[in-house]
Amino acid sequence: MVIDMNYWTKVLRKILIFIISLLGIYLSFKLACFYMPFLVAFVISLMLEPVIRFMMRKFKFKRKTSSIIVLVIVIGLILGLIIWGIATIISEGSNLLENLGTYFTNASNLINKFVNSQTLKKINVPESVSNMILNSSKELLSAVTVWINSFVKSLIEGLTSIPSIGIYIAVTFLSLYFICTDKVYMIDQLEHHLPEIWVKKLYKHLKEIVTVLGKYLKAEATLISISFVISLIGLYIFKIAGLNVKYPLLYALGIGFVDALPIFGSGSVMVPWAIISACNGDMQLAISVFLLWIFMS
Repeated sequence: MVIDMNYWTKVLRKILIFIISLLGIYLSFKLACFYMPFLVAFVISLMLEPVIRFMMRKFKFKRKTSSIIVLVIVIGLILGLIIWGIATIISEGSNLLENLGTYFTNASNLINKFVNSQTLKKINVPESVSNMILNSSKELLSAVTVWINSFVKSLIEGLTSIPSIGIYIAVTFLSLYFICTDKVYMIDQLEHHLPEIWVKKLYKHLKEIVTVLGKYLKAEATLISISFVISLIGLYIFKIAGLNVKYPLLYALGIGFVDALPIFGSGSVMVPWAIISACNGDMQLAISVFLLWIFMS
């Protein structure tokens, strides 16, 4: 029996690549707290690069001067938004935790009202089925309430840990500064210290990775940002108009998070919200949320 070494070499190579890929994914999640500031800085630098180049062309500034001007403006805006966001999330989160029991009671009463409604009695739903629906709904509500409670508490605790946040923000801004101002210098140093053939191969692969990953991250960040900003503005308009929107920033963060998921979208949050509001008799809020979802879509 002749063993085809080329075939088994290819198989072993694919198995090795698969194992290394799994290990890389595992380590990427485990080490996320370390590289996340650099990844955030990289994504922001991709967004700022066109502005920096525009200033270099328009005003004949050097790259460092253009980068510093853009960074001062952007960092000022980001710091202002961070301070406002942290204060608003802590305020809204604290109010949500205080009123969570009331919301659970109202939701339970709504389910009881639905189960005991004349609609179910007219279609002769067995009492055992009604009890099963009622018990399952209460268990689901209880689980959701516990999850929201733990999530909001963790979020508030994370936001109030100022030293950790300060370190992350400082590392992100420093990384952003060096990436924007010394991008050309970094590339020159890389070419100077490595063999030419290595530089060519490394440059080729890095260019492909940065192009693909950069486009993906830039597109995802843009879509999530647009969804978040539109929902935030719309929900704050609803709140100013007197509608029952008590936590616009938390709602907008939730909508943006769900919209970032591959299968789900903003409709998986906003459509049920509109339906529940309509069932509670708040048709004005239901129509407003539904129209906002249509506008976002």
